[in-house]
Amino acid sequence: MAAEDTTDILSGLTNQLPDRDPEETAEWIESLDELIRSQGTERAQYIMRSLLQRAGSQSVGVPMVTTTDYVNTIPVDQEPEFPGDEETERRYRAWLRWNAAIMVHRAQRPGIGVGGHISTYAGAATLYEVGMNHFFRGKDHPGGGDQIYFQGHASPGMYARAFLEGRLSEEDMDGFRQEKSREGHALSSYPHPRSMPDFWEFPTVSMGIGPMNAIYQAQSNRYLQNRGLKDTSEQHVWAFLGDGEMDEPESRGLLQLAANDKLDNLTFVVNCNLQRLDGPVRGNGKIMQELEAFFRGAGWNVIKVVWGREWDSLLEKDKDGELVDIMNSTPDGDYQTYKAENGGFVRDHFFGKSPATKELVANLTDEEIWQLKRGGHDYRKVYAAYKAAMEFKGKPTVILAHTVKGYGLGTHFEGRNATHQMKKLTLDDLKAFRDHLRIPISDEQLEADPYKPPYFNPGPDAPEIKYLLERRRELGGNVPERRVKHKPLHLPDEKAYEVANRGSGKQMAATTMAFVRLLKDLMRDKEFGKRIVPIIPDEARTFGMDSFFPTAKIYNPKGQNYLSVDRDLVLAYKESPQGQIVHVGINEAGSIAAFTAAGTSYATHGEPLIPVYVFYSMFGFQRTGDYIWAATDQMARGFMISATAGRTTLTGEGLQHADGHSPILASTNPAVKTYDPAYGYEIGHIVRHGLEQMYGPDSKDPNVIYNLMVYNEPIHQPKAPEELDVEGIIKGIYLLAPAKIDGPRAQLLASGVAVPWALEAQKILAEDWGVSADVWSVTSWNELRRDGLAAEEEAFLNPDAEPRVPFVTQQLAGATGPIVASTDYMKAVPDQIRQFVPNEFATLGADDFGFADTRAAARRYFKIDSHSMVVRTLEMLARRGEVDAGAPAEAIKKYDLLNVNAGTSGNAGGDA
Repeated sequence: MAAEDTTDILSGLTNQLPDRDPEETAEWIESLDELIRSQGTERAQYIMRSLLQRAGSQSVGVPMVTTTDYVNTIPVDQEPEFPGDEETERRYRAWLRWNAAIMVHRAQRPGIGVGGHISTYAGAATLYEVGMNHFFRGKDHPGGGDQIYFQGHASPGMYARAFLEGRLSEEDMDGFRQEKSREGHALSSYPHPRSMPDFWEFPTVSMGIGPMNAIYQAQSNRYLQNRGLKDTSEQHVWAFLGDGEMDEPESRGLLQLAANDKLDNLTFVVNCNLQRLDGPVRGNGKIMQELEAFFRGAGWNVIKVVWGREWDSLLEKDKDGELVDIMNSTPDGDYQTYKAENGGFVRDHFFGKSPATKELVANLTDEEIWQLKRGGHDYRKVYAAYKAAMEFKGKPTVILAHTVKGYGLGTHFEGRNATHQMKKLTLDDLKAFRDHLRIPISDEQLEADPYKPPYFNPGPDAPEIKYLLERRRELGGNVPERRVKHKPLHLPDEKAYEVANRGSGKQMAATTMAFVRLLKDLMRDKEFGKRIVPIIPDEARTFGMDSFFPTAKIYNPKGQNYLSVDRDLVLAYKESPQGQIVHVGINEAGSIAAFTAAGTSYATHGEPLIPVYVFYSMFGFQRTGDYIWAATDQMARGFMISATAGRTTLTGEGLQHADGHSPILASTNPAVKTYDPAYGYEIGHIVRHGLEQMYGPDSKDPNVIYNLMVYNEPIHQPKAPEELDVEGIIKGIYLLAPAKIDGPRAQLLASGVAVPWALEAQKILAEDWGVSADVWSVTSWNELRRDGLAAEEEAFLNPDAEPRVPFVTQQLAGATGPIVASTDYMKAVPDQIRQFVPNEFATLGADDFGFADTRAAARRYFKIDSHSMVVRTLEMLARRGEVDAGAPAEAIKKYDLLNVNAGTSGNAGGDA
């Protein structure tokens, strides 16, 4: 594989072996050359494949060809006829590049200075425009629209095109990166659907998210097709990426999924400008060769677009392969330097490496040498690659396109290490750029205000604009464009939630199992059930979801072509092309990518899906927080189930499995609503309310994710109380168990698995100390805090109005005495509501690293168990003079509070 060692660029086919008969070798090569001359590359390819196959059958050790010469994959004789008017497209492509750069430049004027990126789109304009004019299908196309992941730093180019199309005005263009100060005429920095919900579809600028999400979008398209929900056979996914971005583990980490699923509806276009943000991607190596090897090894079809058409005649004359040898051995750092110099420099330092290659360009001027383009700037080469990618079947395709970052922007920008951070053009830069692009703007116009050079748009009657708009009409309308028009979703009625309200009777069940039982009933609903997409990493049995395997089945486009080892079991592992479960393996980031594709299907495809992602809670927001942010930017809807939650509940697993902080991490995402339910009936009401918010007719904020913390500790699940405070469950707190005795008053607040400890503490306080304590189930500390902060904000901005009382303050208004709050999380979780509670407030929490032990011992160690709640309550009451001053010390001794082996809160029960 070609990486830093540029001499090993051809997969080690010959460079490790001696040539014992050069004359015979020359004859074989001459025969191949004659075959190519007489019958073309297609026939030669077949013969070579046949020879390789025969060599393998005869045990001749031929290594896999992972890299090829540093030339175009598609030979000249196989290039298709370009179908468009290249000169017309070239003219308005120049206008696009001008307007994109000027938009960013104008955003740097005094008093604004909001930044932006000029060079990425300048170098990638051809890659996008070939697609816009000939391949990218809009949403009005008969086969449905394509999904296109635009490279985040190239967003100015998409705005520039929308400006020529009449979708954006000059005022809009001048609102670039000023989303509030120019509200109504503002453009987001990058592709942000939440900021521009009618324009962008896919957020991509957090490097590595685009590739992974694109793969799962392509899989989701096939999932919809195979399950009979929508015909997506003509829809294609395009992902535009940078070669520097491909260093992100996420960018390469799921390539095998696309190959395994044969996602030939997916094309990656990697803009190989050889530069990352600070310098070369591989200064001493060759990133295109490295990526070719990597993608080919992962099972992808690879197309390299290295050189423009001006090189064709030189390569044809290169009879001895010396030019190709120089191309192969020249490192990327040198290629970058060449484009920052001039034609004479290239003549001396590139072609001058051998007499033969120097002679090849002897008749070319320095200017003609300078005009030898890289392949990613050649319309016909790029068109040929895109057409070949669309026609290739059985594998996903990656197109590696060689470009120059900052192409056409002048010597201060082209190929410079600092070009990514350069945002302004000098007056001389502007004039040179205008001349290069042939923009009809005068020196006087540029000199009038160098901070505000004019945009250029000849108007809708110009023949170029008519052509541009006609191309888009034929391809199905605007790109990018986001639409939210989906089929109505029939939501389940009350009957589907009966199992949640019924309780578990004599059987014990953890809240994970309570949720799974509810999910199973929801999936049985004839209209709604098929819309649920269960997403599970490799832990279905841990979560008690193996019962789904035989009926819902696991999605696999190839089906199950092996004899299952557990085929005779009731809960046998079953795969099917029509399977409903997306089983991603040990792959949380891929799970969120699958969640995003399903959770945005209502907009992408007009087909609502309800993703339900069940995962080890520690590996959710901590491991994949960036992907969850992207999901909410894309306005995904669905349920994330943080299973095996809590710092002490998952016994035996130890530090990296002990989650005491997920609710805090989740609280940082404004579109995530986190609940910590104690009982199945609470889960039922939360899920029902979540579905109503996402798809109910009266919802004002449907673009949310409901995150439920559920546990693997079995308890007796009670029936739903007769007079249940459903509003309290949804808003975050309700009175679960009022005190049954008179005495000094206290309030015990708990959530999730801690609620039984609070009930136990209530009993101990009453029986041992005569204390009257109410128990409150806090279903969402996070939502209570958000409500409280919103009330404060309203009061701040409306000083003359009667302030709204936060919900938690309302609920606790009549509750007297000190409050003790305990959870299976760090103190910061319940502390979220401290400022909204007038009572004296104490928090117990698991604020250290987790560890492996029994539940009771771990809870006693952290002092969050029932007896710790009792002692903390007595301490607060003693300070108030409401119990004997010696009660706390007596209680510590009585319950042996400092002995971890004396804890009793919790049991040793099961996985789910």
